[in-house]
Amino acid sequence: MRPVILVGFVGAALPTLPDIQPDQSVIFVEEPDVVRKRDVRVKVAGCPTVRELVEWEFHLPGKADEFYHTYRDLDPEAVIPLTEYATPFAARLSERYGLPGAGFAAASLLRDKALLRNVSRAAGVTNPRSVRVDGPHEVLAFMRSVGGPIVLKPANRQASVGAWLIHDPAEVPEAWDACVVQDEGVFVPDRPMELRMLAEECVVGEQFSVEMLVRAGEDLFTNVTRARLVPGQIPAEASHVVPADTTPELMALLGEQTRRIVDAVGFRDGIVHCEWIVRDGVPNLVECAGRFAGDGIIELIERAYPVDLVRAYYAVMKGVPIPVVLPRAAQRAAAVRFLTIGTGVVRDVRGVDRAAEADGVFLCDVTVKAGERFGGLRSSWDRVGDVMVTGDTPQEALRLADNAAALIEIDVLVPELETVAP
Repeated sequence: MRPVILVGFVGAALPTLPDIQPDQSVIFVEEPDVVRKRDVRVKVAGCPTVRELVEWEFHLPGKADEFYHTYRDLDPEAVIPLTEYATPFAARLSERYGLPGAGFAAASLLRDKALLRNVSRAAGVTNPRSVRVDGPHEVLAFMRSVGGPIVLKPANRQASVGAWLIHDPAEVPEAWDACVVQDEGVFVPDRPMELRMLAEECVVGEQFSVEMLVRAGEDLFTNVTRARLVPGQIPAEASHVVPADTTPELMALLGEQTRRIVDAVGFRDGIVHCEWIVRDGVPNLVECAGRFAGDGIIELIERAYPVDLVRAYYAVMKGVPIPVVLPRAAQRAAAVRFLTIGTGVVRDVRGVDRAAEADGVFLCDVTVKAGERFGGLRSSWDRVGDVMVTGDTPQEALRLADNAAALIEIDVLVPELETVAP
């Protein structure tokens, strides 16, 4: 049996694998440090679909070619990236095995926000002003040239890690110090990652993402999602709704611009998750990833249309006919609402059962409990729960999600400032 190689461990993928793959047909590839820190061997041991877990430093250059020569006779059916950092490795490994994939050059461009800005701008896509910066003095100089708020963020990270909205030049030193600390804990290897920072014009407008399934550079399925951000300096999403509650004309324009990105980078096979801010009717590119969207967006899509998008994606990556119908429009709507809290010690969590039983809710999860110390919202990893719902319309889905989330109460004891006696 030809195996499917999944690069990057995602625990949420395990329950769905038996519906797509036969027993003993999946090989996970994950960084040794991540395997250890996340107890991945224990987690995959109970999944009959998993044949093997290979510990491999796939973040490093050249490791896909090294893997290919080490496992040259493996003859996989597909190589699929499950995480952002896995995309270049998976794309190159697909090339070496002669399989469908994004293409290493395309995956590398999508992984570097600075390079993607240059390439997409040359292809006619509207981008915010953006420069590479190496210190707070360069950030301040750029902010003065823009004459308004800016975003400081890494060029090569994920989940809004190291991103900060700056409205006042006096905030620049603090923002720089906060942004360059990009600890993703158990999700990344212990070795340091290269620091590459961007300062960008802050574009104010409506937030959207486009999820597009692509085969041979042509789109097979397109969805538009609307996002709302958590208020404050960290640009983490507070909610998503599928399909976006906007006009058909704007949805078509966002799809057209995403196809332009696909063409600009030469993306061949797979799925892209492309984020946009629409200002005065013009989509401005935020970033684009060559893998499944996070934040439960794929689950929302599958329920709103409905469509078995995961099965269709696997078929694309295997180079076989797609066994499901890919609809052009959603029949219903689905939304996710995330929970955030302030810094401190969690005293009590109430209302989770009530929220889980609220109208439209199909998932309710809170990840903190009484007694835990919470360090505050620094990236999307730091949201403390979510509620997912379905509804007849996007507006209803958002309302139901907000109503259910409001039933959850998390009391946080804010630590008092310590005083030192003179």
